[in-house]
Amino acid sequence: MNKYIDVEGQAKNINDALADAIQKATAELGLPRESVTYELLEKGKTGFFGLGGVTAKVRVYYEVGVSQKAEDFLSDLFRLMHLDAKINLKETTESLDITLEGNEMGILIGRRGETLDALQYLTGLVVNRGEERHVRVNLDTENYREKRMESLERLAKKTAEKAIIYKKNISLEPMSPQERRVIHTVLQNYPGISTHSVGKDPKRRVIVVNQNSQRANEARKESKVEQSGGSQAPKPASRNNQRRRRPRPKSQNTQVKTEEA
Repeated sequence: MNKYIDVEGQAKNINDALADAIQKATAELGLPRESVTYELLEKGKTGFFGLGGVTAKVRVYYEVGVSQKAEDFLSDLFRLMHLDAKINLKETTESLDITLEGNEMGILIGRRGETLDALQYLTGLVVNRGEERHVRVNLDTENYREKRMESLERLAKKTAEKAIIYKKNISLEPMSPQERRVIHTVLQNYPGISTHSVGKDPKRRVIVVNQNSQRANEARKESKVEQSGGSQAPKPASRNNQRRRRPRPKSQNTQVKTEEA
C-alpha cells in the first residue's frame, strides 16, 4: 500500500532542489532513498527576479508494510479513546503478533475477551487491505490469551466429567471460532466423549456429547422401531360383532274369507 507526503526543496538549480526535497522526505520518514519515489508538483523561483535560486514542491511516495499499517491504525484509535498504550509488533512471514502494554488494558479486553477479539478482527482487515498475501493478526495484552486458553482447557475437562457423571449431553456458552477450536482439541481423545458445534456465529456453541448416553438412546429408539415393525396380534372383535343375529320368525299367511253379499 502506497502513501505519500508533500515536501519542498530549494537550491540553485532544479536538480539540487529535487534532491533537497527528497532528502527532507526520507529523513522525516526514516526510510532509505531507494525505497521512495517522487513526483514534481510545482517548480518556482525565489528571490528578486528569481536570482535567489529554484524551489521544487515534490510528492514523495513510500510503501507501507503490514506492521506500519497496524501501528498507524491502533495509534489513531487509542488517541481517539484517550488511551495511553505501548504497541509492540513482531512480524513473520505468515503472522503479525501485536502486544499492547499500559495501565488501563482491561477496557481493551472486555467481557471474556470480546473487545480484544473485535479489535484483533478490525486490525486484520486494515493490515490485509490491498495486500497480495494474507497475514494473520494475533493481538494480546496482559497475557490474556494464554490465561483464557488455560481457563478453556479446565472448562472442557470439567464439562466432560459432568457429562459422564450425569449421563447427558451438555451445551456450552457461545464462543468465538478460536475458543471453540480449543474445546474440540482438548476433548478429541477424551474417553466416552465427542464434541460438535451448533448454531450460527456469534451464538455458535459447542455441545459436549456423552457417547454412552447417546448409544443408549439410539438403542431405545431402535427397540421401539423393532416393536412397532413386528407382527401384531389381531384386535379382539367388538361386542357388536360378537353378538349373533337372531333369525327373524317366518311370517304366516292369513287367509281371509270374503263374505258374499
